[in-house]
Amino acid sequence: MKAVREVGWRRVLLRVWWAGVIGVFRLLPTPPLRKAWMKIFGARLGRNTIVERVRFLNADRGGFASLSTGDSVFLGDDVLIDLARGVVIGDHVTIAARANLITHLNVGYSDHPLQGAFPAREQPVVIGTGSFIGIGSTILPGVKIGEESFVAAGAVVDKDVPPRRLVAGVPAKVIREIELLPE
Repeated sequence: MKAVREVGWRRVLLRVWWAGVIGVFRLLPTPPLRKAWMKIFGARLGRNTIVERVRFLNADRGGFASLSTGDSVFLGDDVLIDLARGVVIGDHVTIAARANLITHLNVGYSDHPLQGAFPAREQPVVIGTGSFIGIGSTILPGVKIGEESFVAAGAVVDKDVPPRRLVAGVPAKVIREIELLPE
């Protein structure tokens, strides 16, 4: 019952509601059906957006309304999207399998010994147009990925990424500027 005292019955009931909504989402066999289901419950998903078998955290806080994508976005299998705060994804973005978009930090109950050192926080994640988020990478709360940037596989991004940069590592560091070829 400690959890109920911490978050309240309203949030517990919202969690149950969203567990049902997400449960149906997981049963839907095709990306167009998953996209339509998410839009019914508030997601703003652009044209030609493909939603594979994505996973969600904290839907009880913001629901699918916390997610907004531009056109021609690809959300790969097992991408984890934290809906505690907004996740804004620009046009022509690819988010590869098992990437994590995290919008909150919370070490646990209010009496957890690390609360003083790591207080709870929630901040949106923004991914700029034309970017690529590599397999297994993690974008932490409050991070903005600049337009046409490339986040390498397995990177942990804890700071904003300027436009047209390749970042890699843990924590992610700028490896080089990306020079686009003329069309």
